[in-house]
Amino acid sequence: MEEEIEIKKISDVVWEIPKSGNMKVPCRIFASENLLEKMKQDRTLIQGKNVAFLPGIYKYSMIMPDGHSGYGFPIGGVAALDYENGGISPGGIGYDINCGVRLLRSDLTKEDVKPKIKELLDKLLEYCPAGLGSSNIKVDPEQINDILDKGAKWAVENGYGNEDDLKHSEEYGCMEQADSKQVSDLARKRGKKQIATLGSGNHFLEIQYVDKIFDEKTAKAFGIEKEGQVMFMIHCGSRGLGHQVCSDYLREMEHTFPEIVKGLSDRELIYAPSGSDMFKKYFKAMCAAANFAWCNRHVLGHQTRLAVKDVLGGAKLETVYDVAHNIAKVEEHDIDGEIKKVLVHRKGATRAFGPKRKEIPEDYREVGQPIILPGSMGTSSYILVGTDEGMETTFGSTAHGAGRVMSRHEAIKTFRGEKVVKDLETKGIHVKGVSWKGIAEEASEAYKDVDEVVKVSHDAGIGKLVVRLKPLGVVKG
Repeated sequence: MEEEIEIKKISDVVWEIPKSGNMKVPCRIFASENLLEKMKQDRTLIQGKNVAFLPGIYKYSMIMPDGHSGYGFPIGGVAALDYENGGISPGGIGYDINCGVRLLRSDLTKEDVKPKIKELLDKLLEYCPAGLGSSNIKVDPEQINDILDKGAKWAVENGYGNEDDLKHSEEYGCMEQADSKQVSDLARKRGKKQIATLGSGNHFLEIQYVDKIFDEKTAKAFGIEKEGQVMFMIHCGSRGLGHQVCSDYLREMEHTFPEIVKGLSDRELIYAPSGSDMFKKYFKAMCAAANFAWCNRHVLGHQTRLAVKDVLGGAKLETVYDVAHNIAKVEEHDIDGEIKKVLVHRKGATRAFGPKRKEIPEDYREVGQPIILPGSMGTSSYILVGTDEGMETTFGSTAHGAGRVMSRHEAIKTFRGEKVVKDLETKGIHVKGVSWKGIAEEASEAYKDVDEVVKVSHDAGIGKLVVRLKPLGVVKG
């Protein structure tokens, strides 16, 4: 650790770094003692504390249970900045803008899929290229602009997926504030061959089954009827296009606001002040990159249906929900009895709105927003639901996954991809990857215990347990 940080215990799963120096608010940490100790081993807590220096920040800088070091913000970092008197920070959104998860439910059972699992994984990789592979879907430059402006709506207009998929996506698969003109030619070029691709890193397409239902009423509202029901989980984002958007604007902000850089405790927290031209341009570009990601996952959902049809015939696949993990959203929240317009940065964190919010699909509005929380390769994943308590404490936010405890470099030195695959097969989990290195990077041991992360979310009331999912097969980059 670079500095001694005072930490106060609020409850068994909530901790606080008190406001000090130029911190405008305290830093709230949602973690068990064990997860907190892991956060102390890198820069997570220092980064969470630094976020509390940002202008217009309300209530707390927050770290979710899966928190670990990131660029600027910790991954698992959440901050709500006043829309009029705050700013927007690319470091609070991340390089993979709108990295997120789409979950499809099916009418298949585990017994239907297991005999065909290897054939199905082969077919999924064929339809949904991973790693550095190019897309099967060809788009011209003008179509890229339409995708950036329309998001998943472009996909439906062009025969991919359906309106029901849109209804069950965050933002209905399109942020209307997007403006493709604010995205560079280089970013568009990088995205040209990447629609309907998973990419690499921690991205995957996983075949899962319902292992346990904790909340039958909410599960039923989400269309999850029984244990053994097969689900398809897609985790990816805006690929090279989103990365380039982030890189472009980080450089531009540093050049435009050198006086802000000088005043920051960490230059990686560079931001564009509310109302500035840079604020408006970056927000529109970020929305466009988010639309690209929603279109990407939407088309991947369509391609997954085609692969399943080829192998298993007329199975029915419907979108449960699609959530963003790296994004800034303009939202209204009750802060000390007054409704405030804020820009909520969620970086490696999931929006987790409680019941009645108009942003939630109508058929889920009575129970709350689905939260899709993937584990690491070979472990459980979870579906949770947003809560009223979470709206009060975290601006409707919770964890986005297990969270790394080991760098990719360290994982490659520690694990062999071939052995990881063999060990998983002994547990009945089949892996189809494009590189042994990529599989080694994503070994389960490189991540925190997702069960513990989810328990903290549940116990803290910021995302309640609904369903536990177990993997049958995984497509990895």
